[in-house]
Amino acid sequence: MSDFAGMEDLLQDFLQEASDLLSDVDNKLVDLEKTPDDRGLLNDIFRGFHTIKGGAGFLNATELVTLCHLTENLFDRLRNAELGLTPELMDTIMAATKGVRDMFGELAQGVQPHPADTQVIANLKGALSGEAPVAAPAPAVVPSQQPAAATAQGKPGEPDWNALHAAVTGQPVAAVPAAQGEVITKAEVVAQSPEVSPSVYGRRTADKPGGGAAPVGRRVEERARENTIRVDTSRLDQVLNLSGEIGLTKNRLTSLRADILAGKRDSETLHALDQAVSQLDLLVSDLQNSVMKTRMQPIGRLFQKYPRIARDLARQLGKDVELVLAGEETEVDKTMIEDLADPLIHLIRNAVDHGVEMPAERRAGGKPEKSLVRLEARQEGDHIVLIIADDGRGMSAERIRAKAVEKGLISEEEANTLDERQSLNLIFLPGFSTKTQISDVSGRGVGMDVVKTNIQKLNGSIDIRSEPGKGSVFIIYLPLTLAILPVLLVLLGDQPFALPLSLVREILPIEHDKIQEVGGKETLVVRGEVLPVISLARLLGWPLERHPEYGVFMQTAERSFILGVDSFAGRDDAVIKSLEDFRPRGVAGVTTLSNGQIVLILDMKELLSDVSQHLDVDRGMRALAAFA
Repeated sequence: MSDFAGMEDLLQDFLQEASDLLSDVDNKLVDLEKTPDDRGLLNDIFRGFHTIKGGAGFLNATELVTLCHLTENLFDRLRNAELGLTPELMDTIMAATKGVRDMFGELAQGVQPHPADTQVIANLKGALSGEAPVAAPAPAVVPSQQPAAATAQGKPGEPDWNALHAAVTGQPVAAVPAAQGEVITKAEVVAQSPEVSPSVYGRRTADKPGGGAAPVGRRVEERARENTIRVDTSRLDQVLNLSGEIGLTKNRLTSLRADILAGKRDSETLHALDQAVSQLDLLVSDLQNSVMKTRMQPIGRLFQKYPRIARDLARQLGKDVELVLAGEETEVDKTMIEDLADPLIHLIRNAVDHGVEMPAERRAGGKPEKSLVRLEARQEGDHIVLIIADDGRGMSAERIRAKAVEKGLISEEEANTLDERQSLNLIFLPGFSTKTQISDVSGRGVGMDVVKTNIQKLNGSIDIRSEPGKGSVFIIYLPLTLAILPVLLVLLGDQPFALPLSLVREILPIEHDKIQEVGGKETLVVRGEVLPVISLARLLGWPLERHPEYGVFMQTAERSFILGVDSFAGRDDAVIKSLEDFRPRGVAGVTTLSNGQIVLILDMKELLSDVSQHLDVDRGMRALAAFA
């Protein structure tokens, strides 16, 4: 039974508000480290711990109250200039905030928090009495017993970041001796350190006796993370006003319907009917947009956790890194924000761990010791663009190609035909890994292949730009919302299908006398580029009764091709309905047209994975393109 029976709503409200408050405290601590005499920051952090302590008192969370009280007293002395902020004292404070967040994880499981780490408590009490903090012992590194091809989630194919780092930069990652005589890289030591563990950031599982998840605790956590949303009241007022306008228009239509049924069909009545229908169409469109906006949340709520993550990892690695945030006010669909958390954590940790250099190396290269990692969001048209950039060592396309050839992923002949963009994209290949130990350093064991998969699940794409010695940039493109999807309606005979418009580059007629065979596959040259031609009927397993008349030039993250169709039915903004109980392979969902017809929205990635052999003509196409 939960320790909070009958207090679930209070617990949910506390966790939601206190977690946001603690994230704000984390960011202010990172700023305080740069300006230790800022009294405004000291006062804000003091009030943050005081507020959390008050809420914990209502829940009788004694251990959380104790930890917050000690930290609050420490900041009271700091703001009154009775103590000076030293790097060692900041480490103690950071460890205390980690302990607070760990206790939040236990509360979310429906159990009272266990006592904080004894060393953290001793350091806090010692600081209050004027003693220097004692450094906590380094955590023991336990070699992973999982198979080499597995990740922390049990999925195959996590890239070997240490091997990739060495291949790209020509320099091995520094290794430190481990217990039992193994040699473990510094990156793996950091990966398994509690200071940068993903559990610090709210995904902690109960790992202490009695910390098992109770059903009530699970329900509290699920409600807090998934089923609640904060909406500006002005947006709700707009929805309410539009609902009232629609009600008035409905009454007008009801009156006109009665008049028409009574035989009143003069031009004035018909004109009034036309106006009412047009007004209803406009109001429904506005209502739909307003409801969509209620799902939009500032991405800054996601960004605010990352400065602390970057700071902790940089300090463990002995680097000086500043994470710069931009575009925090950009609004993104709430469900998309939740799914972006893990990929962004991985990319930021990877930038800090492998992207930027050690201070000595930066000095030798004529760079400032402090490295900059930039996380930016902005809206471009109907897309959201996320940028993760660093000013580090960059990646060499030539060395990535060489590593891929060494691992047997591509042949030397294929490597020679790859341009720089294609070479950089090789790091997304699952088979790039030769890892013998599991690493969490880039986010819960999520490898770059899984990052790319998660982005594609959001109907997005990811691109890489890098220059050796200058740094790397990862650019993520996402739709504005997942609830409405712009689609192109294509026809096979009389049957329509919907294709995501984000994958469509252009529409062109197929001239059958210009189709060439390469490796036994049909191809078409479009502006010097040789592209495979695949019939939609073949993808769906339908009988191919005739050759397609039109082609849709489509481009996914992996390949470009021409999809053969019979005709088109136009463009539409599809309201996606998911298929919960039964979803055929290759179908992302369904939508309804204005005439009531149900149309399948196709998942091109799944369809293409079934016929990859039809697209395996790269080598022949590149050879042909050289002479086209």
